[in-house]
Amino acid sequence: MKLVFAGTPEVAVPALDALLASGRHEVAAVVTRPDAPAGRGRRLVASPVAERAEEAGIEVLKPVRPKDPDFLERLREIAPDCCPVVAYGALLPRVALDIPAHGWVNLHFSLLPAWRGAAPVQHAIMAGDEITGASTFLIEEGLDSGPVYGTVTEEIRPTDTSGDLLTRLAFAGAGLLAATMDGIEDGTLKAVPQPGEGVSLAPKVNVEDARVDWGTPALRVDRVVRGCTPAPGAWTTFRGERLKIVQARPVPERTDLTPGQLSAGKNNVYAGTGSYAVELLWVQPQGKKPMSGADWARGVRIAAGETLGD
Repeated sequence: MKLVFAGTPEVAVPALDALLASGRHEVAAVVTRPDAPAGRGRRLVASPVAERAEEAGIEVLKPVRPKDPDFLERLREIAPDCCPVVAYGALLPRVALDIPAHGWVNLHFSLLPAWRGAAPVQHAIMAGDEITGASTFLIEEGLDSGPVYGTVTEEIRPTDTSGDLLTRLAFAGAGLLAATMDGIEDGTLKAVPQPGEGVSLAPKVNVEDARVDWGTPALRVDRVVRGCTPAPGAWTTFRGERLKIVQARPVPERTDLTPGQLSAGKNNVYAGTGSYAVELLWVQPQGKKPMSGADWARGVRIAAGETLGD
């Protein structure tokens, strides 16, 4: 088939690579978000997908909005059979959805209908799910509600951050998306409507969602820290300044600390929760680089009874 691939961040690159390597389909063009300011100089930088496409010598389309007439006209000229999508980042209008004969097929990082929305991996970890996966589905105008072509499953490991899990899903999902394109072409795959039960939503996780509530149990604190790593980053306050919690570890044997209460030893530092304590393995003080919890504790000289949070 002739394909136009739509995607923007680094997590979409493995899928583009898989389609380029398959040898079965032609990736005629790539659609991605416009160049965005990045770094201290805030200079405009192309998306990871755009950079990869340019390396491969593929035409790159960067519409400000997918409903822009010039973009739609170019898409009609290319006349793709199908448009595979991974984390493109913009809402596709009906007029665009109708152009490819086989529609737009999205790779979504959850087992639909669970965790529809922008942050399925973060929410799966924060909810304590043990199994997640990726799904390919035909895009409709609803939120991740279209019929599903295929899925792969992935175990959520006890120490997984959202970054760890998303990396594994990006590569597993890349193979799934390529196989979905094959199945659509040869007619062996039929999209199956999603069940009405089991729907859950995964909206974007904002900074306030990532604030640690020390009154919740240690397992909840651990899930928030892992689910919000690397972005937006779990955080709390200490002496009125923000402190990012980069890595923590539940310690069931420490039940002597009240929520947020700190206890520092020679080589470690603990914080109380609503159940037992967590060890602060890595933290990042405001305006500084990440450091071990023990080094941070030595530097600030924690006083008896000091706490994290309000």
